[in-house]
Amino acid sequence: MGGRISIILAIVVAVLLAGAGFLWLHFRAGSSQPVVAFTPITHATESPKDVPSEEAKTPSARPAEPPVKKAPAEPLFSPKQGEVLQFSASLAKVSNVASLRLEVLDKKEMHGKPAWHFQATAKTQNAMRLIFELDDRFDSFSEGNSFTGIQYEMRLNERGQKVQSVQRLTTTGKEPSVPGTSSAVVLPGTRDPLGMMQYLRSINWDQTREVKSPVFDGRKLYDVRARIIGTSEVVVPAGRYTAATIEIRVFDNGSEMKDAHFTLYLANDQARTPVLLLAVLPFADARVELQEKSE
Repeated sequence: MGGRISIILAIVVAVLLAGAGFLWLHFRAGSSQPVVAFTPITHATESPKDVPSEEAKTPSARPAEPPVKKAPAEPLFSPKQGEVLQFSASLAKVSNVASLRLEVLDKKEMHGKPAWHFQATAKTQNAMRLIFELDDRFDSFSEGNSFTGIQYEMRLNERGQKVQSVQRLTTTGKEPSVPGTSSAVVLPGTRDPLGMMQYLRSINWDQTREVKSPVFDGRKLYDVRARIIGTSEVVVPAGRYTAATIEIRVFDNGSEMKDAHFTLYLANDQARTPVLLLAVLPFADARVELQEKSE
């Protein structure tokens, strides 16, 4: 039973960090190969290329005027520096088995690109800590408003076994090496789990029904698909919220992972705050609730 509980707990902790079901695979026997080949996918939020109007197609005797450059549209959502979200995870009828903390630390330059620094920490609590001691930290450096991954770091301490990984995400593998950092060759537009969470918060779910993204969990690349399935009233310790209900599915080399199901609830506030995550797992149901939000 102890081994089974350990697996479930690891899944729950990882689930919140990803905002979906992909990061929990890190706790299983994942592949160590950083390169995974599958067909690139199109983001649902990408705008189609401009189609010339009939007037533009008609030849004109006058010289064409240079096109007017439009200012880039302001993003609908931008992380707020200093935001801290504190969560508590419950398994079946056992509450507060783990604490989970998501932070927006700052925005700075990373490998020549403007990058957000997101951080997540996870710790087991109470009696569960005697069964499965876990103290993990994840750091994400994600680009600008797209939240595509630049560098992803994992510092794991589980039952006294420590693992540290610092990986630079690259689409070419040609960047100069940095001491203490390895390179993970990924598809263009790949996000890490924390960047994916922020990306889901940036979506205008009133206008977009589904988004897709490649996601690198530190060991392997997955195809993650999220779609809105409705609106719900959610009550958690942090308060009562009207929230967009997002179903998230994970695909490994084109095949959907069938052994877990995840539903993420994003509050209909300006920050699109993640307030609740429900996970139906092989051994138990998990509930991860927002306890407190501070800025």
